[in-house]
Amino acid sequence: MIASSAVFAQVSLSLKVNGDNVFPLVDSRECASLYYDEADFSVIKKSSELFADDVQRVTGKKIVYGSDKALLADHSIIVGTVGHNRLIDEMVSKGQIDTLGLTGRWESYVIQLVKSPLRGVKQALVIAGSDRRGTAYGLLSVSRAIGVSPWYWWADVPVRKQKNLYLAVNKTLSKEPSVKYRGIFINDEDWGLYRWAKLNFEKERGNFGPKTYAKVCELLLRLQANYLCPAMHDASMAFHRIPENRLVADSFAIVMGSSHCEPLLFNTASEWNSKTMGEWDYVNNRSGVDSILKLRVEACAPFENVYTLALRGLHDKAMKASNDMSARKDMLQEALMNQRKMLADVTGKPANEIPQAFTPYKEVLDVYDEGLELPDDVTIIWPDDNYGYMKRLSSPKEQKRSGRSGVYYHASYLGKPHDHLWMNTTSPALMYEELRKAYDMTADRIWLLNAGDIKSCEFAVDFFLEMAYDIDSFSMDRAATYRAEWLSRLIGDEYEAEYADVWDSFYRLAFVRRPEFMGWGYQWATDKHGRERNTDTDFSLTNYREADRRLAEYRRISDITERIYKELPEEKKACFYQIMYYPVKGCELLNRMVLDGQRNRWYAIQQRAAANRLADAVKVCYDSLNIITQGYNDLLGGKWNHVMTMKQGFAAAYFELPKLYSVDLLAEPSLGVMAEQEDLLKGAKNFHSLPCFSAYLPDVSYYVDVFNKGSKALKWKASVSAEWILLNKYAGNTFTEDRIEVSVDWKKAPLGERVCGMVEVTSDNGDKESVWVSVFNPPSPSDLDSLYVETNGYVSIDAAGFHRKVENDAIKMMILPNLGVENVSVQMGNPTAPPQRTGGRNTPRLEYDFYTFEQGSVDVYTYVLPTFVTSSDRGYAGHEATNIETKYGVCIDEGPVMNPSTSSFEYAQIWYESVLKNCRVNKTTLHIDKPGKHTVKIICGDAGTVLQKIVLDFGGMKRSYSGPLPTRVMKK
Repeated sequence: MIASSAVFAQVSLSLKVNGDNVFPLVDSRECASLYYDEADFSVIKKSSELFADDVQRVTGKKIVYGSDKALLADHSIIVGTVGHNRLIDEMVSKGQIDTLGLTGRWESYVIQLVKSPLRGVKQALVIAGSDRRGTAYGLLSVSRAIGVSPWYWWADVPVRKQKNLYLAVNKTLSKEPSVKYRGIFINDEDWGLYRWAKLNFEKERGNFGPKTYAKVCELLLRLQANYLCPAMHDASMAFHRIPENRLVADSFAIVMGSSHCEPLLFNTASEWNSKTMGEWDYVNNRSGVDSILKLRVEACAPFENVYTLALRGLHDKAMKASNDMSARKDMLQEALMNQRKMLADVTGKPANEIPQAFTPYKEVLDVYDEGLELPDDVTIIWPDDNYGYMKRLSSPKEQKRSGRSGVYYHASYLGKPHDHLWMNTTSPALMYEELRKAYDMTADRIWLLNAGDIKSCEFAVDFFLEMAYDIDSFSMDRAATYRAEWLSRLIGDEYEAEYADVWDSFYRLAFVRRPEFMGWGYQWATDKHGRERNTDTDFSLTNYREADRRLAEYRRISDITERIYKELPEEKKACFYQIMYYPVKGCELLNRMVLDGQRNRWYAIQQRAAANRLADAVKVCYDSLNIITQGYNDLLGGKWNHVMTMKQGFAAAYFELPKLYSVDLLAEPSLGVMAEQEDLLKGAKNFHSLPCFSAYLPDVSYYVDVFNKGSKALKWKASVSAEWILLNKYAGNTFTEDRIEVSVDWKKAPLGERVCGMVEVTSDNGDKESVWVSVFNPPSPSDLDSLYVETNGYVSIDAAGFHRKVENDAIKMMILPNLGVENVSVQMGNPTAPPQRTGGRNTPRLEYDFYTFEQGSVDVYTYVLPTFVTSSDRGYAGHEATNIETKYGVCIDEGPVMNPSTSSFEYAQIWYESVLKNCRVNKTTLHIDKPGKHTVKIICGDAGTVLQKIVLDFGGMKRSYSGPLPTRVMKK
């Protein structure tokens, strides 16, 4: 038997020119030839053409290929499907190649070297597939080995030129794919791919057509995918209106499907003509609807398809029908049964042998839950909530279905509460966590990714399909770093450490808030105002340096990205621009535009001179976004012209220039002062004060902004009332503003709980402002090492910083890197594990020790991933209990256990808020009986709950978006 191995490990480039496992593909004397059998599937010829082109890309030499045996040379590649290639079948019968483990496998292949298999052939590289795609995958895996990426065309990945190609070949049997059907859905394509095809790539047709779909299908084949749901918006030419499209897809062995709202491969959005076909109404025009669908099945039956069973309204809307759910269920039941009968009648096969899928998307899930009887062989494709969280997965009963299940996952989305179409920023760690959960609950039949218009979703497409092909090759750790690994594979690993650093921050920042959501508006919120109305963000400009830290980190990774771009050789720049430069730079500029626009409006209220310069800087960001977007479209002589735009969707406005204010400055300089965390400008207090410094967090500093309200330069000086107050600057001369960092010299600070001091700022024209400095430096307790400590009336805890964990055989705590508001989260058990009793004595839990100087009520805020219940059939909840929602436990010490939830109902207000910030924040009010050391416990209820952060508010927490930074005492 041949041992299975990791994908692509079977063939690699060899530095040796001779050896038992070395195959000379191209050298100075000869090129190997490639033989396939004319009787084999058309995709074998197609993949042979692609492979020959790949060899030429690398070496400049094109190998001879074809089905004529006269082409066989001393060194030959013989590629074919077992049972469809006579030479391979003869080698099998002679025992020259071993296909014992190949028989009956799905999309698998054997690669091995055979000495003197035929007269005139000294050595053959044999690639034998179990079926047509297995054969093609095997041959194209050699393309990867010689340095041709599946993304060579779609992402302009450079090919490293080589004069000679020697292959080290290990005798290998590939594994079966983890998921049977793996592919993408081109969607919401109006603003990118459609315009690119219409105005650039396929302008002779003025729309999508065979030329575009040939490139899409080639990409899928090279990525070892097999399934395509084509573009379906009414602006796009429907796939099946051009019969040649079906031939193109079949030549690449791509299985055709359709989206959840397109029954039996029929595009209702653009193909249904109410003037000639009647209304799309199954109650009043049943025969008309069925007759059209039957015609589509007849046209598609000769090809390989997965048929969608569906009955939704035109263009992804609910079907017109009764408001009575039972009546809707009966209508859908009848429609699906009629569709199955059509399939059986037209194909002549039993219905249970024809691949079919049903997707309970949006309102269809409610109809399904009404008691829809779905035939056992039909695959249920469970959708996410459009924002990356699986809404439902198969119940224990559904997991026994022969049709198994699948997933429909969004890397791009148009809809409520807000689109995310411009930049794919879905966390790879989140994708793996959710999709692995789905796979473990029998979602192994169909994986479909809504890939938008592909461009900007390249990484998500690759990652999704790689997992679908071999999910066991991934882990949380690999998922978190996979984009750096992928980019290194595309253009080399010289900067892999920098890639890892940048992508780690990129996904952390975007997880907290996607770029498309930075306008902070809702789309289609009212009939009067369907378009988003941009507002200030919830990022605080003064509390916890939240906005400053976000912008500083974006600047840092943008600077790294720009440096790499400048240093790269010219042949790598186009790929790098698309895959890294534009996403990183685009997100940085957008965040600067939005947050500095917000800062401009806030400064204007304070009459700060800096407001006017900020307005100019915001306009530069806006112009720069347009420039780099045009730069994308201008790459490679305009190859991608019209594909990239920020102005996507019908109702988005986040990309617009923010509202900006100007300030009429005083003729003379005028002093203004603002202390950190002064977020209320009027009516709160009539003096300036910094947050209290704590001896337990000695490295913390706070700032005082010294700003000018006049048109001339402001000269200022600062002094302190005590020597233990340290300033990083004591004087300045500014037209706009200076920032003083204030800290404490703890060696000189007096002991006490109410130590006070003052910073005094004066200007040359006699203005004076004072800022109070408070210090908390009690003589005891003296040792709080590693505890989380209260400061300024709150305790902030990062989930991964637990002091203890309690586990059992079923529940193990798992660290999830690059996920969550603090960038590392903790998952309480595998989501497939049974639920736990939060009130039990030894229930698995996380424990965090903290020290407070207060007693009484405390609000405990827990930040969790907004995950749903895994299935509708959750069994008996128990006495005086409910399991409609997920739950986890929260308590302090041995106090009562409260049970907040991670889940909500889709389109509820809490769901809107949670998916926009990738976080459900739950408030639980508990009680502490005395000051001192205590323990907050997060107890496992529903397995798979992911904890991001905890904040205990004793009355001092200030308004912010993500809460204060952790307040852990670090060991000295």
